[in-house]
Amino acid sequence: MTRVSNTLIGFLNLLTLLASIPIIAGGLWMAKSTATCESFLQRPLMVVGFVILLVSLAGFIGACYHVVWALWLYLVVMLFLIIALLAVTVFGFVVVGPGGGIQVPGRAYKEYHLQNYSPWLRKRIEKPNYWMTVRTCILGSKTCAKIVMWTPADYMVQNMSPIQSGCCKPPTSCDYQAPMMTQDPDCYKWSNDPNMLCYECDSCKAGVIEDVRRDWHRLSVLNIIMVMLLIGIYFVGCCAFQNAKRADSYYPYGGESRMFKARPKWNFY
Repeated sequence: MTRVSNTLIGFLNLLTLLASIPIIAGGLWMAKSTATCESFLQRPLMVVGFVILLVSLAGFIGACYHVVWALWLYLVVMLFLIIALLAVTVFGFVVVGPGGGIQVPGRAYKEYHLQNYSPWLRKRIEKPNYWMTVRTCILGSKTCAKIVMWTPADYMVQNMSPIQSGCCKPPTSCDYQAPMMTQDPDCYKWSNDPNMLCYECDSCKAGVIEDVRRDWHRLSVLNIIMVMLLIGIYFVGCCAFQNAKRADSYYPYGGESRMFKARPKWNFY
């Protein structure tokens, strides 16, 4: 039983060691793929991935070489790791759960409104220093440069990313022939200057949040699978730890081979 459980926990930890690579890669992908340099969810995900990598290595060594203290350390850290990954996953769902765009009649794209997102995200994105950093990243990504040459017909049939919809154009409802006081406040903030556009609009901030929301939802399935896998491995690890501790106390002076050496020789003559 000792060998079976230790072999199993060693194999499972090898799997989690390999599984930590997609988690780390997912965090890197979220950091690189977004035009906003937004990393408030990517960083915890990458930290958890690196911890899984190290803990799985410790569990693999402890199970394969019957190192009791390594298995004990592995189980303690694994418990905190499961709690941390579960907390990050739940926090991500709660924070980025609300939102989504509103379809514009007669257009292929959607528009996004800041009030549709969670108060925590709105408070974070509206901090001047924080928004300046995000704004700089959007400018550097040249996201809006892709649609500045569009014709009015293109706006009717072409789709847009959330950032393009919110930051690169004024709200579709804006009518600059009508009194401005009756229109969306973002209409006042729009400028034809390529360095200004609608980067100070609430719709731009909403587009950034929607971009993060979509990225997080893509990784949510991986997070849930990893939580379930780690819980299963944790219970198997508890069995391996108990078996290793029992074997260590049963053979305190070198293991099973000493037991065979100590057996009495039966003399029938």
